[in-house]
Amino acid sequence: MKTFSIHTLGCKVNQYESRQLRQYLEQAGLVASSPDGCADMVVVNTCCVTHIASAKSRQSIRRALGKNPDAVLIVTGCLPIGQGQELSDLDEKCLIVKDKDHLPVLLKRILARHNQSGSLNATNKPPNCCKIKDKTENSRQIVAASRQAVPLGNDKTAHPAQSETLPLLNSYDGQSRAFLKVQDGCDAYCTYCIIPKIRTKVCSKDVKNILLEAQNLIEAGHQEIVLTGIFLGAYGQSTSRRKHWDPALRDSLAEMAAHVAELPGLGRLRLSSLEPADVTDRLLEVFQTHSNIAPHLHLPLQSGSAKILKKMARQYTIDQFLDVISRVRAALDRPAITTDIIVGFPGETEDDFQQTLDVCRQAEFSKIHVFSFSPRKNTPAAEFEPKVPVLVIRQRSSRLHALDQTLQDEFRRKFIGQPVEVIVESTRPPKGRCERYFMVDLSGLPNAGTLQKGQRVRMILNK
Repeated sequence: MKTFSIHTLGCKVNQYESRQLRQYLEQAGLVASSPDGCADMVVVNTCCVTHIASAKSRQSIRRALGKNPDAVLIVTGCLPIGQGQELSDLDEKCLIVKDKDHLPVLLKRILARHNQSGSLNATNKPPNCCKIKDKTENSRQIVAASRQAVPLGNDKTAHPAQSETLPLLNSYDGQSRAFLKVQDGCDAYCTYCIIPKIRTKVCSKDVKNILLEAQNLIEAGHQEIVLTGIFLGAYGQSTSRRKHWDPALRDSLAEMAAHVAELPGLGRLRLSSLEPADVTDRLLEVFQTHSNIAPHLHLPLQSGSAKILKKMARQYTIDQFLDVISRVRAALDRPAITTDIIVGFPGETEDDFQQTLDVCRQAEFSKIHVFSFSPRKNTPAAEFEPKVPVLVIRQRSSRLHALDQTLQDEFRRKFIGQPVEVIVESTRPPKGRCERYFMVDLSGLPNAGTLQKGQRVRMILNK
């Protein structure tokens, strides 16, 4: 077996885990194929947080099967766990892995099986060739043998009895920003969310390993590291439910972030999504005392209606959310505060939506990520009534997008004529993201033609 490809859907955590898989396979001697090429092994790391994500995941699997008919196809990520019934027609064509922690064991067995068969090592197959010549054992036999080598659940997916850990990342090849997963799992059980049924175990990475991994990424040339997790604010805790938190560990995230920010050579540290109650006084103090921590907080509001928030089972009230916004603005210089909003949650009336618009204006978000409600099977909200008509959801989403653009423009104008630091994310066209998360066009710079991806640029914002 010589080549592999990985197709990733979904969140920053999925992207991080795919990078780990890539590094593991490269260390095993395989070579990543080009994005448009074919491979001997294909991994599809799926997402099912919305019905659109599930559909895209299934589409990606079928595309991989069509493009790589003789490859060993492995399906992992959230879809096999959260919506596994959607993969029933693919059971005999690929290896469906429910527990990502067991993936290294399965990969090792698949590689060993291929090597023993000599099916690939006996040929001089070009790296991007789809067909596997002169096979003594085809890919479906390899998949079947891999299933037989491990205990199986009733659903005939792979569940090995032992597990190994994937390696700490050495680099995030081709990216200026590097995601670093420090936490996994959620058991908060918001009524619309499938994630607690998929990533149930709440756990955190040891600070020592976080620092080792962050140092690796810095030495690889990454100018920005983004700390990420499924419920990042629960770092150090054994649950996402705040009423069960250990008060002594409340500032674990803040202390860990401070340690990372103090690593020599780190250009910028950014924290991904947090809940309002995660923003402690100590965390704001860490932001204030470490200039390389981006003054940007992503705080999902989801709805500005108290009634809808309660139906969602969120762990805050509107007043608590706005109080956190006020504290952040008092502590930091013109911070970027971005958010998520779900439009069309069951029972959302026009008045509820107007309340959401009002709270968004009051919070002065710098960016709103708009999501249409997507019912997920086996979540309480999927059964909630009354349903909001699709046309109404589209109209409300359009209004929210318009408000988002207005708020983005207002926030950006605060920095025109002032210096910003941009990390180059693209050279064609030249552009990058600044500390406060908005994109900056770099094409007007005298050295625009020589900019390199990942380069830090200090400039005056002119538009």
